[in-house]
Amino acid sequence: MTDNYEAGMKARRAILGDAHVDRAIGRSNAVNREFQDFITRFGWGEIWTRPGLDHRTRRILVMGTMVALGRWEEFRMHVRAALEDRMPIEGIKELLLQQSIYCGFPAANTAFHHLEEVIAELKARGITIAGLEG
Repeated sequence: MTDNYEAGMKARRAILGDAHVDRAIGRSNAVNREFQDFITRFGWGEIWTRPGLDHRTRRILVMGTMVALGRWEEFRMHVRAALEDRMPIEGIKELLLQQSIYCGFPAANTAFHHLEEVIAELKARGITIAGLEG
């Protein structure tokens, strides 16, 4: 294993959680194994470990980008990880309000729907959402 792979795996697990990463790695096969290795080494090992931005800032950028691109499966994955990591709901709401201006109201509306579904999933699993405790 390369240093970038190990650093990437550590960052990937810190951001997305062990359960998600274990599922992704467990689904590796002859078709996607090289891609899994690539995103771990490059996306997580090279980019997410850089010192210029902290993980919270990178997480906000990724969620906003996923709204802009309409990549709802990736948005849900990152918003779920953010909420599981106790990112306050207020920050995610602000992100979506900001994106409504730059990406359009329909994109933000869809993002809010996905956010609500993820919150319901997490609550059903007994996970407390920071900012929604009451």
